[in-house]
Amino acid sequence: MKNLTIDAERLWNDLMATAKVGATPKGGICRLTLTDLDRQVRDWFKAQAQALGCEVTIDDMGTMFARYPGQRDIPPIAMGSHLDTQPTGGKFDGALGVLAALEALRTLHRAGYETFAPIEVVNWTNEEGARFAPPMIASGVFAGVYKRDWACARADRGGETFGDALDKIGYRGPLRCGDHKLSAFFEVHIEQGPYLETEGKDIGIVTGVQAMRWYEMTITGQDTHAGTTPMPRRHDALLGAARVVEAVNRTARQFPTAVGTVGILEVKPGSPNVVPGEVFLTMDLRDPDATVIDKMENEIAAQARIVGSKLGLEIITKTISAEPAVQFDADCVAAVRAAAKISGYSAREIISRAGHDAAFVSRVAPTAMIFVPCKDGISHNEAEFSSKEQCAAGAQVLLQAVLDYDRQLADHYGK
Repeated sequence: MKNLTIDAERLWNDLMATAKVGATPKGGICRLTLTDLDRQVRDWFKAQAQALGCEVTIDDMGTMFARYPGQRDIPPIAMGSHLDTQPTGGKFDGALGVLAALEALRTLHRAGYETFAPIEVVNWTNEEGARFAPPMIASGVFAGVYKRDWACARADRGGETFGDALDKIGYRGPLRCGDHKLSAFFEVHIEQGPYLETEGKDIGIVTGVQAMRWYEMTITGQDTHAGTTPMPRRHDALLGAARVVEAVNRTARQFPTAVGTVGILEVKPGSPNVVPGEVFLTMDLRDPDATVIDKMENEIAAQARIVGSKLGLEIITKTISAEPAVQFDADCVAAVRAAAKISGYSAREIISRAGHDAAFVSRVAPTAMIFVPCKDGISHNEAEFSSKEQCAAGAQVLLQAVLDYDRQLADHYGK
């Protein structure tokens, strides 16, 4: 239905309105999952969906499903993303996917267009993993990657568990996570990289997601007086951590497509005149090829053993997330490709370098993603930006892709 056109201004207004919930002085958002700010934006989303006549259901991981009825009572075609952010996040990461889906639904509602399948907008819980690691916990439970009880027991750095935080904001629903079946899932997202902008392309047709692993490492030495402990007698955990950080960087640079990041570094006891006795850190390793991550993991582990031996440190590493590379559904990808063409946008195929809920959902439902450019490829940053026109293009392609897939379902079921 090429004549169905999303309202770019309304989508932009929604992006700016929701950005006020958790707004930071530098123009970004700090809306950590399962905080009161998260509750506020969830309440806003629920009210907007219900105003369209949607039935909003919530599962026991806090994921929200806003359903718009279709002609047949079959599993819905879903579209969405997440509303939680990084501590210094931007206005578009995650939020664009939910709000573009909401705008696509509004367009259908305004036109009185009845789809064959029900259409849903989804807000996944804890995509970012900034408060509760690993990321994509709710979609991971949904897809059977994680056990619900394990996920609910994950604690933030202050000791509060996911389950307790979910109860505190009143968003633990009665639906068992994973029992909600989908016919397909489409997710719009900013690229979070420079390729679309550099090449002047409007749309990224995402064919899959690269492999990634998260680790937690605890380095234990001995905290002693900084003024009285001779240098040769020290077991400095922070010095060991510094060498591990350098090893992560050096190892990742050996492979042309790999990246390695130490994102959290916590030093104890945290006193200016005490030699650090313990350091907690996180590592994030990624590459399209999982065997490259194997090599990186082994090399970093070998370097950590050397560091521990030389400095007299105990180093314990725990893998908390290990995700293989993902290939999205061919029919869903084809629907995105056709949608970009009929909408008149330039496009290229692309692999996502970042993790997304769509990667987990693809294990249990046909899935694809749509990327739009972001300025200078910057994300997870308050300066993150996509223009009104770019956001609208993503929403338009999303709508067209969903309608294309809906027609495929109608043919399959024999409308």
